[in-house]
Amino acid sequence: MESGLPTTSSDTLDARFAAWRAAGHHALIPYLTCGFPEPAATPAILDALAEGGADIIELGVPFSDPVADGPTIQRSSQIALGHGVTLADTLRIIGDFRRRGDTPVVLFTYLNPLLRYGVDRFIDHATAASVHGVLLTDLPVGGDEELEAKFEASPLQLIRLIAPTTPPERTRAIAARARGFIYYIARMGVTGASREVRASLVEEVAALRAVSSVPVAVGFGISTPAQAALVASAADGVIVGSALIDTIEKGGADAAREMMRSMREAMDALKERSS
Repeated sequence: MESGLPTTSSDTLDARFAAWRAAGHHALIPYLTCGFPEPAATPAILDALAEGGADIIELGVPFSDPVADGPTIQRSSQIALGHGVTLADTLRIIGDFRRRGDTPVVLFTYLNPLLRYGVDRFIDHATAASVHGVLLTDLPVGGDEELEAKFEASPLQLIRLIAPTTPPERTRAIAARARGFIYYIARMGVTGASREVRASLVEEVAALRAVSSVPVAVGFGISTPAQAALVASAADGVIVGSALIDTIEKGGADAAREMMRSMREAMDALKERSS
């Protein structure tokens, strides 16, 4: 199916996750910093991720003062900023990518670039670029009701974050306002590849899914096919960031494609064992 048109009510992340859940399919969601390792490489990497089996792609806007990103993603942002990559560039690249194919894109950004761009202008331009959702990492629920209301009234689904330390009452409040999917943080601290997944993670995700009508995707630290399959056993989606950035730095688009294929195969094998 060709894309390039604004997302409609029949083509939202909610609708896609519902279809995937009915099929026993778990979403693979890679993160890429726009403009890394250079602006000209981003379109080919996006295509490679989709070809490798990505169901949704998170494309990050390079930002100079991140609070959630670890050394790997910080470095990728600094490299992209050195090339002069902006939010406007990111939207243009997403629009071009969406005209080439059907893989949804979630825009990952901090508030400062968005506020400088202009919220209303951003919503209009992101919708025109066929962005499905927006992850505003430093906008907690209730942090800016006017801004949140603008997103909730728009076609863009506002992705919410929940941490292992989020109290139950707050978790329910966040889940009630979430759209598209909930981003569950797999560990405390900043992003970065991990050697192992916490033993309690599967139980935590199951508890969150029990109080949320919105799908749950897990990120922070997932770096191997085995880890992706383990997380997929409990979650609706698996998010891979720092390990992918490392892979791209070493092997470019081809290596990114193969990484997605290996994770997709591990996650699909889980589905086959449970069917």
